[in-house]
Amino acid sequence: MALAWCVVRRSASKFASVYGGRVRSISAVANRASLARNPSSIRPFVSRALNYSTAIDRISSEQTLIRVIDSEINSALQSDNIDSDEEMTPGSFPFRIEDKPGNQNVTLTRDYNGEHIKVVVSMPSLVSDENDDDDDDDEGPSNESSIPLVVTVTKKSGLTLEFSCMAFPDEIAIDALSVKHPGDSLEDQLANEGPDFEDLDENLKKTFYKFLEIRGVKASTTNFLHEYMTRKVNREYFLWLKNVKEFMEQ
Repeated sequence: MALAWCVVRRSASKFASVYGGRVRSISAVANRASLARNPSSIRPFVSRALNYSTAIDRISSEQTLIRVIDSEINSALQSDNIDSDEEMTPGSFPFRIEDKPGNQNVTLTRDYNGEHIKVVVSMPSLVSDENDDDDDDDEGPSNESSIPLVVTVTKKSGLTLEFSCMAFPDEIAIDALSVKHPGDSLEDQLANEGPDFEDLDENLKKTFYKFLEIRGVKASTTNFLHEYMTRKVNREYFLWLKNVKEFMEQ
């Protein structure tokens, strides 16, 4: 009886040693099959990993953007185009300058012989002038900056002459001229726009240019405005960069 019991024990031990690995493998397969049937048991771990990876990518992207903005801000600070414009305003400049940060326009005002003169200066734009008659292809189109101006000259009665102009370096070009009465409706203003300025008599056009020149709207004024507005563009860009950086850091 004892001998039979020993044989049974040895057989069981041998079976366990031989087939133990297979039993564990079968168990592992069974566990994987169970996970496949019930994936919710691993989903929380996958979800947390994906959220962590997304958060890391977002932080890395924002830090990269802040570094690039800092580089742009440093470049702007190293230039001389965001200095105070009071230092560059000539002593003979006849206009008062109204310039609010964030405002795309600059307003010049002055009083002259009972008239109130206001010049609304818009941001400069680059104009490409292609000369089709030019046989020299090496030169290509010439680019020059232009600044839109609206000049109003108002009498004490409220009667106003309004000039729409383009200011180029060393030159002013009048595009349109209209007369405005106080209390005019929009229809009345349109009716008083008058003829095309280019269709006027040459002597009459020269007289209007002289009219503006006497009141301070002349080539020296536009040259100053070109430099002033270039600095304004850079200042507005600098302020915009600072505001974007402030947002990214919060």
